[in-house]
Amino acid sequence: MYFNSEKMEKTIGRVAKKTPEVSETVSGLLVKKAFTYQIMALDDLHVFSQLSTTNISQRITIAYTGAFGVLKHRLKQIFESVESLPDEESEGRAFGVHERLTVKYESEKHISLHWRLDPISDMVSDSVVALVLNIGREIPKVSVESEEATKTEEENNYKAERWKCGAS
Repeated sequence: MYFNSEKMEKTIGRVAKKTPEVSETVSGLLVKKAFTYQIMALDDLHVFSQLSTTNISQRITIAYTGAFGVLKHRLKQIFESVESLPDEESEGRAFGVHERLTVKYESEKHISLHWRLDPISDMVSDSVVALVLNIGREIPKVSVESEEATKTEEENNYKAERWKCGAS
């Protein structure tokens, strides 16, 4: 046996206030209850159903002993929007990344990241965590004087030209 039934959705609440034109897209939440379907705005969810929405905030504390300014500089190299934020608890040592993530200076050994749960904010926070962990692993550059360092600029340029031309 094969049953083919058409499914019909009713628009309710704010979505139903405006009648859509032919082939106009209607956007909202599709809620199924028993065998009925309803399309409603997110704000109407608690009015027309027993469902509710919530915002989830996440926080992570990461060990970081470097300079807070260095971290901000590195983030500015990656992200377009890194802005200082007024924060009384952190004595002004906090900044926002793309208005989605807040980085706070907690102590000389820790920083914390704060963001609301959504896929884009999660990606931003993951990349900031990766950056912080990689900054902590970087080995400081050490310059050592050797015989090669005392060669004249002329000798170094000559060697570079020979190498480019393929001569030994």
